[in-house]
Amino acid sequence: MLELDRNNFEEVVLQGEGAILVDFYGDGCVPCAALTPHIEALEEKYGDQILFTALNTTKARRLSISQRILGLPVVAIYQNGEKVEELVKDDCTPEAIEEMVKKYI
Repeated sequence: MLELDRNNFEEVVLQGEGAILVDFYGDGCVPCAALTPHIEALEEKYGDQILFTALNTTKARRLSISQRILGLPVVAIYQNGEKVEELVKDDCTPEAIEEMVKKYI
């Protein structure tokens, strides 16, 4: 999974082509940590069809706010630089994330 930060987010996600999954997580976010193995498994399954990335919101607060990330966890799909769908907090289940990924591959 490609780790994003404020230096590469625009280039990778906002200027990227095709579908890109961004896992927004934070330090000390227990639900975020619990999702990580599931997202890594999805990357193994679908990583050749969609780019999997992650952004630590604790280290990129302004960037997170600019992307309207106000609670965690958030898993979003960007397509050609636009956020097209996201799952927030309780909606971030491994099953829901996989269903969302399947829509964009």
